[in-house]
Amino acid sequence: MEFACGFVYVPPSVTQKNDKRVIKRSALLPPVNRTRPRTPPPPPPTSSPEARSPKAPISPPKFIKQLEKNKEVKQVVKHAPFYENAAFHNKTEAATSISVTPQHTPKPPRRTALIPPHMRPPPNSEPSPDSQPLPASNTNSQVFTYDLPEDEPDLNAQPWDPNYSYTTPEGTGLPVKPPMENSSILPQTSAPPLPPRPSFMKSMPEYLAILPSKSSSSSSSSSQRSPSDQPCAPSITRSADKGHLPGNPNVLLVSLGKLLSEGRVQAIQGEPPSCSQCGSVLDCCYDNVVSSCYFCEPSDLTSAPSEPQSPLTGSQDGLFVLNPDVKSLCAEDALLLFCIDISGSMSITSQVLEGEQFVHRSRLHVVQEAVLQSVQRLSEQQPELRVGLITFNYRVTLHGHENFPSHFLSGAELADSDYLKEAAASFPIPPPLSQTKDCLQRQVQGLSESGTTALGPAALLAIAMASRQPGSKVIICTDGKANTDLGDLEVEDNDAHTLLSSTIFYQELGEYAANQGVTVSVLSIEGTDCRLDELGQLADRTGGTVVVASPNRLHSEFEHIINSRTIATHCTVTLLLPQSLCVRGERESGHKGTREVGNVAPHTEITFQFGANESDADAPASGSRVSIQLHVRYRQGNGQRMLRVITSDRVVTDDSSAALSSLSLAIIQLNSSQASASLALRGRFLDALKEGEPQRKLIERAIEHNHSAEDKQTYQEWVKTMEPIYNNIHNFTRRKSVISDSQSLTDAGAALFYTMKHCNRKSISLKNKQKL
Repeated sequence: MEFACGFVYVPPSVTQKNDKRVIKRSALLPPVNRTRPRTPPPPPPTSSPEARSPKAPISPPKFIKQLEKNKEVKQVVKHAPFYENAAFHNKTEAATSISVTPQHTPKPPRRTALIPPHMRPPPNSEPSPDSQPLPASNTNSQVFTYDLPEDEPDLNAQPWDPNYSYTTPEGTGLPVKPPMENSSILPQTSAPPLPPRPSFMKSMPEYLAILPSKSSSSSSSSSQRSPSDQPCAPSITRSADKGHLPGNPNVLLVSLGKLLSEGRVQAIQGEPPSCSQCGSVLDCCYDNVVSSCYFCEPSDLTSAPSEPQSPLTGSQDGLFVLNPDVKSLCAEDALLLFCIDISGSMSITSQVLEGEQFVHRSRLHVVQEAVLQSVQRLSEQQPELRVGLITFNYRVTLHGHENFPSHFLSGAELADSDYLKEAAASFPIPPPLSQTKDCLQRQVQGLSESGTTALGPAALLAIAMASRQPGSKVIICTDGKANTDLGDLEVEDNDAHTLLSSTIFYQELGEYAANQGVTVSVLSIEGTDCRLDELGQLADRTGGTVVVASPNRLHSEFEHIINSRTIATHCTVTLLLPQSLCVRGERESGHKGTREVGNVAPHTEITFQFGANESDADAPASGSRVSIQLHVRYRQGNGQRMLRVITSDRVVTDDSSAALSSLSLAIIQLNSSQASASLALRGRFLDALKEGEPQRKLIERAIEHNHSAEDKQTYQEWVKTMEPIYNNIHNFTRRKSVISDSQSLTDAGAALFYTMKHCNRKSISLKNKQKL
């Protein structure tokens, strides 16, 4: 599996309330509501014998009166702190001397505050030019004199606060700032001089200390560890690009074709130990030892989980054979069935280029030529392949071979699903093509067009017959809507109930085909209306192809479908995340997402989106690590059931610049195309636009950040493929019926969006885009 981003990106608003540096008020200041307490605080304890002796209190009214008369007052407090509400103390433990220095120009009053121990300047430090020199007797005094800012409110004018209370630490005469988490306690004596104050702090008193945020402290603390203690992870370097990202860079790509075809992983026999709730594979060989699961229970997200709670931690890969005792099947027994429409509409002619001239050929004639060429090539390259033929008009014909006659079904037989399945099960599987080539070619050449279109019963018969050999393929070629009772798609203008019943029929038929390991592809001829938005569900669910082909390209489309191998069937992909993350998508929810893929071809690629939960409390912290586990269950061509388990540890970051620098635009583009097309196929056209727009902005921002010309060229091609989603989706829609205002897709729109939903990184480029 591949990640679009080198990190698990979590927006800063989720990881922390404020990513800026925190300005922390000194404990010596009044409360932030700027109200004076009604109850006086207790006197601070002291060990000085002098301070223990009672002193005569100074009358506060006289002191306040002096402050009001003279604006140039200098306060000096010796050996003990001074409180403005000292009049309410029963016992005063400090002596205060007041000196008044007249000046020519009046200045704001100067106030006194205590300095925390770790902020005291050393005895031999030189005073700043702007500071007032203290008397010699007060050099080591725990006082500080500062000019009152003009905009600072007068605390004496504030109301009393009856709920205010004040406590001080025991054993010291000064309130001490508590140490921050993950930071060392500063020494209490002879601290080094403070660094220069930033320009934005010129108006701040010295007792305001700017402290780093919690996340910064944690990062600083972790950076001081020894190299052996630090996990191997991409480094996070912050830059100017710190804004929130518009889209979601957390996209996971699973290249199923590559993943299931590689043989470098040694298979392990039997089921692995797993969690009974979420099914995660645990890193423990004894089930009775495992007491909890990393993916089920909330855990400490600052580091990778530890045993026995952890899954297969690290970047680990495991392959398990779930049924080692089952007898292997022969992959050459798979079938290829052509299901051809021979209704009356197939007699309509169109111009076809033959050599250098245009001639008129009927639709059936073009299909016959394409099938004959495919049979000839298969007889030369794959003579052991079993090829069968089913045709339908007002009846369905199962064409036999030299040793077995053809079977015809019509009338009420075509309306009974159970009867059709029994007929398919009783019909013999055709011999290898090397034995039936001549007979099959004669049958194809003898076809003629007439009657209605019993497409639904024919599709059911073909799928039921192919289900006897998992890995088989069915190719349906038609030019019109089904118009018989089973799967009727021509009643949309009059009977919505029948149309809904037909929609359910094709959905269930697609599920049945996927569960039996059958791949269904649907080919429509250009200029016709087959309701591919409904019929295409057969191909969508089974990993097949939906194509609207011109007569000249019909043979090449047959060849493309035939050459696409099925390397696995019954494929189910599950993504497991910790509780702090969740899977995002049209059908996923929670920390576990499951995708029913069905049949897997060499080019099959799927994507998942995931991210942090909406709750801030559950978000993983930046710099922490999370484990992500992927399960791929599938069945090989020989019938063996396999389980591939991949576990990866990822670093969490809230730095947008780091996420953009490590972003893979190809994976983001693929995910956006698949997700938007999936919504459009379900009729949610506005949601398809809303899904694609944020990802488009994310890609543009990444290109601007990384300054990549190659990414810009790829982006321009991708925008052209997304043009139907962004600008002209109305060109691919139509009114669903005269009794409904809802919109449905045209055949061209359905074929385009089915192709986009199942595209991969190669086919998404402009040169491989489907030609309409």
